[in-house]
Amino acid sequence: MGYDFHRQKPIDNYIVDFFCNKLQLAIELDGYTHTFEDISAKDKVREERLRELSITVLRFCDEDIIKNMEGVLTVIRCFIEDFEEKQKLHTPNPSF
Repeated sequence: MGYDFHRQKPIDNYIVDFFCNKLQLAIELDGYTHTFEDISAKDKVREERLRELSITVLRFCDEDIIKNMEGVLTVIRCFIEDFEEKQKLHTPNPSF
């Protein structure tokens, strides 16, 4: 689809697993430690801060990556398609 994602991208006081500047999209891959209460609480704070910076966060657990990669890719594709559709709606038509 032609979008560049950068791995381990520093943003504010955080490092996101993957980031696409054009989409303002962060993708986080969560291992089992993210189910621990203290880690989960930190994830929520991080996600809220990224939202304040107008960054969307998509989270996927390791199990989904291993067992349902196609489903993960479908979620990302849908996000990109929605983004592109919104861009079309907000782009002025030069024929006017």
